[in-house]
Amino acid sequence: MGEIVEFPSNGTTAQGYLAVPESGRGPGVIVIQEWWGLVPHIKDVADRFAAAGYVALAPDLFHGETTTEPDEAGKLMMAMNVEQAGKDMGGAVDHLLGLDAVSSKSLGVIGFCMGGGLALVLATQRPDAIAACAPYYGLIPWPDLQPDFSKIAGKVQGHFAAEDGFFSPEQARALEQQLRDLGKDAEIQVHEGVDHAFFNDTRPEVHHPEQAQKAWNDTLAFFAQHIK
Repeated sequence: MGEIVEFPSNGTTAQGYLAVPESGRGPGVIVIQEWWGLVPHIKDVADRFAAAGYVALAPDLFHGETTTEPDEAGKLMMAMNVEQAGKDMGGAVDHLLGLDAVSSKSLGVIGFCMGGGLALVLATQRPDAIAACAPYYGLIPWPDLQPDFSKIAGKVQGHFAAEDGFFSPEQARALEQQLRDLGKDAEIQVHEGVDHAFFNDTRPEVHHPEQAQKAWNDTLAFFAQHIK
């Protein structure tokens, strides 16, 4: 359904996977990868958004590198230039907003694992554009990257896992409280009985179809309400 596209990234060029609905037009959504890279699962999520009527763009933050090995994924994540990733995400925002296919003046962002943290980062960096942010079991694992959450202008709906060993329910609740203390409209859902990456249907050892579908339905309703 989608295709690889190139777009400017603050003086350089970035790539991403763009999926457009059959109607040819719809509101825009940025999809942020996990630490595996721009793998088929992330492309499939973009395609699912397109099937739901959205124009979805998943920027390739690892610039062509992907892996299925956790050790290698960890190395890719920690080696990623966070500043460049911010530029790539910002470039993706500008590219989407400049497309005739995008009918909305604001965008949604969704991200998974590492990408959940980066979705929150993007909401702080581009409050002019991000109206709705949906981090899924999100991590911000870079010590030198502590987002200024006070800059978020959009709404936040997070989806986290009760059995998550990477990002605990207590941390998820603390994030929700931190955002609310700043006056932000934030709701964190902790899905019971599921593990980190429960949304990823290419990982049967952790995928939970029922909770994944609930999170998806809630995210679609959230985006429909706030992306205008």
